[in-house]
Amino acid sequence: MPQGKPLAVPDDGLTTRQRRQRPLLVVHTGEMKGKSTAAFGLTLRAWNQGWPIVVYQFVKSAKWRTGEESALRALGRLHDQTGEGAPVTWHKMGEGWSWIRKTGTEAGHAADAREGWAQVKRDLAAQAYRFYVLDEFTYPMKWGWVDTGDVVATLAGRPGAQHVVITGRNADPRLVDAADLVVSMTKVKHPMDVGQKGQGGIEW
Repeated sequence: MPQGKPLAVPDDGLTTRQRRQRPLLVVHTGEMKGKSTAAFGLTLRAWNQGWPIVVYQFVKSAKWRTGEESALRALGRLHDQTGEGAPVTWHKMGEGWSWIRKTGTEAGHAADAREGWAQVKRDLAAQAYRFYVLDEFTYPMKWGWVDTGDVVATLAGRPGAQHVVITGRNADPRLVDAADLVVSMTKVKHPMDVGQKGQGGIEW
């Protein structure tokens, strides 16, 4: 795709502008690190465009405080204070989804994942956001916690101009087929190959 020009122009009845602004389903998969990192890079661009953002983290521990979470929450506060950029909403499964009003009980991971997906569906139907990151969402599908067929059908039928990015290893072939952009992260070299553990500023 030299200079950002498509190799072919489909006969789909759309104008160049309409085709360019079509909402995308993006999947970042593969064995190598960088899937979430790349997704949050896109999130920064969405913030700059003024698109309301929501992040759902389906697997990462609620106790982890990653650099991208801190940075994007700060950008959300900046928007609240100045109007610059866009609002940012962040949900972590391990914290207990914020819309669940139960007290004194802790749902299982599978139930939490299903409730998280149910809220994503409600948000999509309401066109609540313009940019969605479903971080590590391939795992609930792989583990059978969430029905992949329902995910694919819901995303295919989502209304409006809502971009969705899904990250995680072992993306289901049905999700890959439905996506507009798929990246598979492949390792060439990694510091762990020579015994070096992860470090702040690189891994989190």
